[in-house]
Amino acid sequence: MEADDHFSLNISAAFTNISPTVTGPVKSAPPSSYDMLITSILGTILTIMCLVGITGNVYTLIIVNTSVRVTGSMYVYIVNLALADLLYLSTIPFVVCTYFAKDWYFGDVGCRLLFSLDFVTMHASIFILTVMSTERYLAVVNPLDTFGRSRRYRRAVTFLVWLFSLILALPSMILIDLKIDVHNGVEKRMCHPTWQMTAYRVYLTVLFNTCILAPGLIIGYLYLKLARIYWLSQTSVFPSREVKRCPKQKVLYMIFTIVLTYWACFLPFWLWQLLSIYYYAHGGLSSYTVVYINFVVTCLAYSNSCINPFLYTLLTRNYQEYVRDRQKNSVEFKKRVRLSSQRSLSLFRANSSVIL
Repeated sequence: MEADDHFSLNISAAFTNISPTVTGPVKSAPPSSYDMLITSILGTILTIMCLVGITGNVYTLIIVNTSVRVTGSMYVYIVNLALADLLYLSTIPFVVCTYFAKDWYFGDVGCRLLFSLDFVTMHASIFILTVMSTERYLAVVNPLDTFGRSRRYRRAVTFLVWLFSLILALPSMILIDLKIDVHNGVEKRMCHPTWQMTAYRVYLTVLFNTCILAPGLIIGYLYLKLARIYWLSQTSVFPSREVKRCPKQKVLYMIFTIVLTYWACFLPFWLWQLLSIYYYAHGGLSSYTVVYINFVVTCLAYSNSCINPFLYTLLTRNYQEYVRDRQKNSVEFKKRVRLSSQRSLSLFRANSSVIL
């Protein structure tokens, strides 16, 4: 029985941002006034994050839809990244309510939706970033192939990304139910996982690989290849003078910055979850320390959705600059072709008149 309790307590840590909904009251909980202070601080921080993040992502959607809707690949991907952030931020009111109430008021359906939504949005974000990185790499290596892809193709890709993300999160949606316990005559509802510990270890390890490790290796490989291509192009073609960063490079750098921000915000979250399932006692950490770490990784994970809108806006501007330069170069090229044709025609007429 003690092992089961340990499992219920620690499996909930995998859903750090709503962990009180599972664990309920802890025997070694701090005094109520201190607990209320910590809860108020966390609730205030999360509420601010929610307002800032939702405002920023809605603003991003407005800017993207009004300014770059007619351009290429970035439109579809940025819209889906912003939507993923909005979905993730939408869980904050439920988290704050649960932290203050120390109870779960959103039923069995709420358990299944909210406990799986984190995994869906995390995977959707990193998969879309991986697709963006792959497409930018192909734009450098084989520009004509990428240029010929339609928006319908990119929408199909993002649909498959969301579908695959949902499939990965389905076990967490299915293997959980609402449990009602009575503590000292007080009825408490909690979302109770029905996993066996071994199965859950395997599942969470797989999610760590699909959400962090595998995309990280793919993106890292692509950017190393791109760095080599740019280095060779600059040293071989422009050996004696500094080369200005072109808009295409700025787009690549901004995508990589978004990826790094994702890792910085979510890697501590995932490492803490893995520690929770592989080491029950958290290495002998006190309950105070566990609470603090839970709060830190919770706020860090949510901060990603607050930072992203600023990066999306910069990415959109750099991409617009890239598109404008590409259109400008295209117009200049057409002018040169037209002038060359006119000169050839004039020369031909002149030669014809001489012959006649």
